[in-house]
Amino acid sequence: MLLWIAIIIGVLWLLGLIAHIGGAFIHVLLVIAVIVLIFHFVRGRSRA
Repeated sequence: MLLWIAIIIGVLWLLGLIAHIGGAFIHVLLVIAVIVLIFHFVRGRSRA
């Protein structure tokens, strides 16, 4: 689930970057996507 959220946020970031929409909000989306992705991998390893 977290991986899908990170992918969706990453795609939204790319679309915003290409279309020049959102200003600084686009970079906030990228940071959130990276944090969610890292959290996904850390949480997945501790459960296994």
